[in-house]
Amino acid sequence: MDGPGNLTVSSASGITCNDTIDDFRNQVYSTMYSMISVVGFFGNSFVLYVLIKTYHEKSAFQIYMINLAISDLLCVCTLPLRVVYYVHKGIWFFGDFLCRLSTYALYVNLYCSIFFMTAMSFFRCMAIVFPVQNINLVTPKKARVVCVSIWIFVILISSPFLMATPSKDEKNNTKCFEPPQNSQAKNHILVLNYVSLFLGFIIPFIIIIVCYTMIILTLLKNSMKKNLSSRRKAIGMIIIVTAAFLISFMPYHIQRAIHLHFLHNEAKPCDSVLRMQKSVVITLSLAASNCCFDPLLYFFSGGNFRRRLSTFRKHSLSSMTYVPKKKASLPEKGDEMC
Repeated sequence: MDGPGNLTVSSASGITCNDTIDDFRNQVYSTMYSMISVVGFFGNSFVLYVLIKTYHEKSAFQIYMINLAISDLLCVCTLPLRVVYYVHKGIWFFGDFLCRLSTYALYVNLYCSIFFMTAMSFFRCMAIVFPVQNINLVTPKKARVVCVSIWIFVILISSPFLMATPSKDEKNNTKCFEPPQNSQAKNHILVLNYVSLFLGFIIPFIIIIVCYTMIILTLLKNSMKKNLSSRRKAIGMIIIVTAAFLISFMPYHIQRAIHLHFLHNEAKPCDSVLRMQKSVVITLSLAASNCCFDPLLYFFSGGNFRRRLSTFRKHSLSSMTYVPKKKASLPEKGDEMC
């Protein structure tokens, strides 16, 4: 089940209302998922390729970036299945397991992205605000432990979506991404929504706000002492992560909670159903678009990534001409996370 996102809600107004909802949903989802698949796949593949090729230059920020790229790629690889589903007007051809996996992959990516961004923000805050006290906290080893913990937590907490069973319509066509119809299952979904809302969005967002407030105050206080590169990387992270939360994550979580309560109302006029469904389609598409934000985070927030890209290009050219390279100097400790 794709949460409250991909629903064809029954209405007292009959077939015309449902047909209008289905047409809008199928057109928008097929278009948006196609665009996100292409942009997300090539953007994250390129970043992951460069980071793996320069893996010898280990840093904590690199570990988070690699995990974000892997999470995004796992998600975008399932989006073409959704495109086919909506192009064929809500008929699923790929079997029970791939239906559940497609739903599961979107949720795992969504919350892995949130937690990885939160972890990066927290450790960057520690590196900037308390650089001496936490010099041993911001290390590649610590980053690997955090990433493994995030993967395990999100994989386990999202497991109910992997166990959901696809439904059948009146023509015996397999329907994917549709919610269960019985009241007990709806109540279960409502509980899952509030757990994910608080653990997966509100708490991380509060942590990020606190961290960015501390970073901004520190940069303003030490504006003459901090080098320009560190300030740019910190500001880049603040802008990209904040944009991802405000554009991708916040509208989706707010609308999802409203929509779940809306579904419990028995009498729903067609115009209300149509407005609600349009907002569902738009916010879920924005949530999936977080796969496209992460490459921007890599480039604009990770100054070391631009250096890695330059190093990678020079290395490729020098290997073709067999020109020995002088060993690159190591970055300063403060720049490892920044």
